[in-house]
Amino acid sequence: MSRLRAALPLILLLLAGIVLFASGSLDELSPQRLLAHQSELHAQIDAHPWLSRMAYLGLLTLTVSTGIPGTIVVILAGGFAFGVFDATVYSSAGLMLGSLILYLASRYAFGAGSRQPPAIVARLHHGFERHPVSYTLFLRFVPIMPFGAVTVALAWLRCPLWLFLGASWLGGTITLIFETSIGAGLGDAMSQSDSFGFALLMHREVLLPLGAIALLALLPLVIERVVRRHRQLRRRDD
Repeated sequence: MSRLRAALPLILLLLAGIVLFASGSLDELSPQRLLAHQSELHAQIDAHPWLSRMAYLGLLTLTVSTGIPGTIVVILAGGFAFGVFDATVYSSAGLMLGSLILYLASRYAFGAGSRQPPAIVARLHHGFERHPVSYTLFLRFVPIMPFGAVTVALAWLRCPLWLFLGASWLGGTITLIFETSIGAGLGDAMSQSDSFGFALLMHREVLLPLGAIALLALLPLVIERVVRRHRQLRRRDD
């Protein structure tokens, strides 16, 4: 019974995410829907600048804290609606609040961590114990890894709160700059095109931030390879 009570906050977050995802509400934030109602959207934002931004902040906090896969849709919509700078600022705040809620709920659910962790976490555990800072930064700087899954994994690994917050802010914000740029670029590209398809990705406003995210995904792998080679050279010298 005590385990169920400890897991209740995490269970409620997961259920809220399932309900939100299954409701289809995030479909309203698709690029096609946003473009179709672009004038009304920006009119509402101009009429209620702070309310619209707080609503966006709340929605992103909710999606991140529940760990559902639709977070990227919300972030792209933020770039489309508010532009790169404002969307990055509010997305960063929502990302931090949501990830903190999910992290604390997971830590509370997992308790002291004495129980056997899932297989994916067990594989990470050895490397994390040896290099906690570099390992946490690595996980946060790979944009293709689900943000919510990494948050839960770091909670299982009992990552210190200060390290979790610092890595989440740094890795998340850098990725957000490119993701909101894609959202803003989609708005510009779709205003020049009658259809939504692969050709939109070839516009400079979209292609450049997409390329930057691809390079960002490869960066930790390059760094890991350089560090590994450096260690091998040191062992040979020794």
